[in-house]
Amino acid sequence: MSLPFDDRADAGRQLAARLLHLRSRKPLVLAIPRGGVPVGFEVASALGAPLDLVLVRKIGAPEQPELAVGAVVDGEHVETVLNDEIVEGLAISQDYIREETTRQLAEIERRRKAYLGDRPRPLLSGQTAIVVDDGIATGATMRAALRAIRRGAPERLVLAVPVAPADTIARLRADVDELVCLEAPMLFFAIGQFYRDFAQLTDAQVTDQLRRRIAPLLPEHGATDLAKGGPIAGAGDQPKNRV
Repeated sequence: MSLPFDDRADAGRQLAARLLHLRSRKPLVLAIPRGGVPVGFEVASALGAPLDLVLVRKIGAPEQPELAVGAVVDGEHVETVLNDEIVEGLAISQDYIREETTRQLAEIERRRKAYLGDRPRPLLSGQTAIVVDDGIATGATMRAALRAIRRGAPERLVLAVPVAPADTIARLRADVDELVCLEAPMLFFAIGQFYRDFAQLTDAQVTDQLRRRIAPLLPEHGATDLAKGGPIAGAGDQPKNRV
């Protein structure tokens, strides 16, 4: 079977070709680590845009960490999105949700420091923000990310992904001003099934791509060299089987 994407970089280049109309808006590209970073790198490179991060973590169910109860994303205002059907069906306590949310926020902060050091979160107000990942499954983590970004008051919020189920895309359209998805199959099992190479990424690879994208100075965005600890870059991470 012919797969639509060789790897994440190829997916990013294909996605970038559908986003060139946004180049004149001087957008900010926000990738969800780890898998979204290589995709976002290609998009940001094609648009001449800075690359930042959205740090979002799944809240797993008790004894079933891969089952998403919801998701949490950090920022000036922490955003939590819960799957009420799962919470009620498994009788998950509010104490558990609070404790797990606190634990995931601590992991988000650890990753922020690892990827971005002490650089401040990006200013979203008045910006065109393009949120990128390597794919979406159920959309729980993406919805949390989009809601958190929307609270930063961007002028335009764009969701751009290589692949997601058709029903997930339909649910997310109301959360954004523009949505670009290259593949929206009705039959969907996992994001990796659409890639020839879907290898896991390391923190070092994420940090390297951020450094390479930030290094070319973009005065109109106020960007400075990553090595100097200047502004530019924001935060997120998902394992292979994410929601």
